[in-house]
Amino acid sequence: MSNEYDVVVIGSGPAGYVAAIRCAQLGFKTACIEKWLNKEDKTVYGGTCLNVGCIPSKALLDSSHKFVEAQEHFSAHGISVGKVAIDVPAMIARKDKVVDQLTSGIKGLFTANKVEGIEGTGKVVGANKVTVTSKDGSQQELTAKHIVIAAGSVPIDIPPTPIDHETIVDSTGALEFQEVPKRLGVIGAGVIGLELGSVWARLGSQVTVLEALDDFLPVVDRQIAKESMKILSKQGLDIKMGSRVTGSKLSKGAKKTVTVEYTDKDGEQTETFDKLIVAVGRRPFTESLLDASVGVELDERGFIKVDEQCATNIPSIFAAGDVVRGPMLAHKGMEEGVMVAERLAGKKTQVNYDLVPSVIYTHPEIAWIGKNEEELKEAGVDYNVGLFPFVANGRALAANDVDGMVKLLADAKTDRILGCHIVGASAADLLQQIVIAMEFSASAEDIGLTMFSHPALSEAVHEAALAANGHAIHIGNRKRRK
Repeated sequence: MSNEYDVVVIGSGPAGYVAAIRCAQLGFKTACIEKWLNKEDKTVYGGTCLNVGCIPSKALLDSSHKFVEAQEHFSAHGISVGKVAIDVPAMIARKDKVVDQLTSGIKGLFTANKVEGIEGTGKVVGANKVTVTSKDGSQQELTAKHIVIAAGSVPIDIPPTPIDHETIVDSTGALEFQEVPKRLGVIGAGVIGLELGSVWARLGSQVTVLEALDDFLPVVDRQIAKESMKILSKQGLDIKMGSRVTGSKLSKGAKKTVTVEYTDKDGEQTETFDKLIVAVGRRPFTESLLDASVGVELDERGFIKVDEQCATNIPSIFAAGDVVRGPMLAHKGMEEGVMVAERLAGKKTQVNYDLVPSVIYTHPEIAWIGKNEEELKEAGVDYNVGLFPFVANGRALAANDVDGMVKLLADAKTDRILGCHIVGASAADLLQQIVIAMEFSASAEDIGLTMFSHPALSEAVHEAALAANGHAIHIGNRKRRK
């Protein structure tokens, strides 16, 4: 086996495996290094997203949502199912099966595209050299014309609540509970905390979410955030804002509990939980990845410094995904992976960083793109607002799933869509219509003049666009401007 390549990619998460496949499709001899080991101690591809992130969490979210549907909502449809029970180990096993299928799929894609998968831990030791350390400790050196670093990210630990992987867990451990905790604490009311908290709340946990910030989902439009908070609280999530964790104590005995100490506006508080999930964010995985002699620049938070085309300060080295600036989102990493591959081939591909959609996969989902009202006000932009609630949508009523709304923001002068914010069923899928529209600089009128299927949830998007110009049909039109 030759150790010389055109491109060596470190990491096979969304940014890495996509970069490797696209490089191979463009004619580059490509290798992709991966160190991830599954429960059977075998190397698997897909990184955090497929193994312990996006995919397994959505599998559990879907399973737990079906449980709630059967337990609480089937009767509205005239369906009686008797007592509903949850088999947690079976649910976890199903999640593992989904993960296995997708990680095996990446391996198959590598084979089909002639990407050489290399098992082990990669380290950049030169502008064109990478060492790979196998799990048995043996090493090999690869040379490459270009190196793409896509090593991903890892959960952030905080000193007050050290992870013991049993009672106090990170997001990975929260995917492996074998029974429903009676009392569950979650530190962090961000995407990960809300999604994992939702899973176990649906299955019967008393869930308390402790968030240090005073504002709920500060990056989300305030009206949508307020509505989301109301819905999630109604579902049983006890979200305590302005609660800063200061310490924790594990009990003694076979079945441990953890008492969390925190401060809020009323002073020092304590809560005791059977399990505690620490979900305060993630950090780039760059330690032990780069030999200092190579000279790749990092910022103060450990991210690899790159330009808009994901090039580092070393001409032969690129970086993409969670190890670089911007939101830690799989789809952002995938697009960067494609961009890097195509630029290596001489193409002028760009990523539109102004249009990176964000989604929280609670139920209802929370999704947004572009600017929110607060940002537009701060920038002094004159804008129109179109709102449409799902309770006025025929398809949502038929499905008995009417929580939430669509909010569309358009420039008051040009009518160009500036942002869209949705809380509701299938918000992620509905938002994508507006992402595409904004990519082509569409106006609210363009969406309003487009024919939508009936009945469909997407009609709420249509009506919100109409409402931005005072033309909504299925709801009263209100004052349109800020």
